Amino acid sequence: MSRLVPALLVLFVVSELLAADRPFELRVIDSDTGRGIPLVEIETVNRIPYVTDSAGRVAFDEPGLLGQRVFFEMRSHGYEVPKDAFGAVGASVMATPGGRAEVKLKRRNIAERLYRITGQGIYSDSIKLGHQAPLKQPLLNGLVVGQDSTLAVPYRGKVRWFWGDTSRPAHPLGHFQTAGATSLLPKDGGLDPSIGVDLTYFTREDGFSRPMAPLPEQGLVWIDGVLTVADGAGREVMVAHFSRRKDLGTQLEHGLLTYDDNKDVFVRAKTLDEKNSWRHPRGQATLHEGYWYFSHPFATTRVRATLADVLNPDRYEAFGPGQQATGSSAYEFGVDREPIDQKSEAAALKKNAAQLPSPQLQLVAADSGQAVTAHAGSIRWNQHRQRWVLITAQIGGTSFLGEVWYAEAQHITGPWSKAVKVVTHEKYSFYNPVQHAFFDADNGKSIYFEGTYTLTFSGNTRPTPRYEYNQVMYRLDVDDPRLAAVRQ
Repeated sequence: MSRLVPALLVLFVVSELLAADRPFELRVIDSDTGRGIPLVEIETVNRIPYVTDSAGRVAFDEPGLLGQRVFFEMRSHGYEVPKDAFGAVGASVMATPGGRAEVKLKRRNIAERLYRITGQGIYSDSIKLGHQAPLKQPLLNGLVVGQDSTLAVPYRGKVRWFWGDTSRPAHPLGHFQTAGATSLLPKDGGLDPSIGVDLTYFTREDGFSRPMAPLPEQGLVWIDGVLTVADGAGREVMVAHFSRRKDLGTQLEHGLLTYDDNKDVFVRAKTLDEKNSWRHPRGQATLHEGYWYFSHPFATTRVRATLADVLNPDRYEAFGPGQQATGSSAYEFGVDREPIDQKSEAAALKKNAAQLPSPQLQLVAADSGQAVTAHAGSIRWNQHRQRWVLITAQIGGTSFLGEVWYAEAQHITGPWSKAVKVVTHEKYSFYNPVQHAFFDADNGKSIYFEGTYTLTFSGNTRPTPRYEYNQVMYRLDVDDPRLAAVRQ
């Protein structure tokens, strides 16, 4: 016993010293679900900034403040932060080394923010605190720290993911010729989409994401309208539209790409002239009754789902009023017209509503009747609702491109009328949202969509650490009673 007491004393002292070196764990959770909330911005009274990781955790290890009662000011897009008796927004907790505290926030957004998909430190705080992360690469994957705008399509047994401009830790300039990765579908061993997406990047020898559309000419290369069709031998082929650009406003070339499975890159199939401004795959593609429809964000262009048709710009059809020669005034698809859009339809209705078909694209807020100008998004069939579902960003609103809206229609072309806002980002952009129908759960009762979170176009000058210029995933219950207004 005399020998045991000193040994226990030493063990106690060592454990206390180790605990003193451990960070304090602050976790912010959804008051309804108990799930950690990512992207909660936190500051101490003396303005030391933190942001929760994808599990809603912050590892707080500030020397001089550990062991003290600390007030953490909080803000989070679409969540209510509690106030104390003096009106301070946040929470005051005892930040003990190795200790833990939870703060509950009430969600205002109808959609639930789940996790960040791309970038560095997705679970950085959780790892610091000794927790396991669900991802194989939770800290740095493909040396990617930022990525713009997602396209994703199941292809040959895997989901193929493509992004625009991609940044790296080694230099402010990354690469600008489309990045790519693969993941497994949940049914094939991939992660449940409520947990995350395990990406395997196509990389260079140094480990950084490599270009997937490495055209030899100068210029950045963006792709859109990615789809798959069978060739004459029944072999699956992946096709995309490309735009080779000098900068955001200057296009140098555009055309069609096909995927080379031996080299895992896109190669040029055809260059298009500038008159073919819409006669090509664009936006997010959806297959329906033998046609590929292209949401930009409304499905006003289509092409028959054969390789020969997809590669022939003369085969693309636009949705618009019937031609006078046919005696039809109804909207229909044809190769002899330009596609309508919200702006052109609204102008035509204002000029001569009596002689036009019923509006198809005039989206309005279900609660106020105010017009919602759609920017970009996707249209997917929802088996649970037995309706087509539109997820679109809005031009204007609380933030210029920060609002996401939900609408339903009986046909892929509409009519789209009432919409409900499901996500808001205050003075921050969340553009090019896309629903991934291959992740639909409970027969489509739960749907998943992501978008690019960035201060670009927002007027904000303070980027969110780690989250800036990356993809964030949301989940939406389409039976939420707050969405019922779109069906009235």
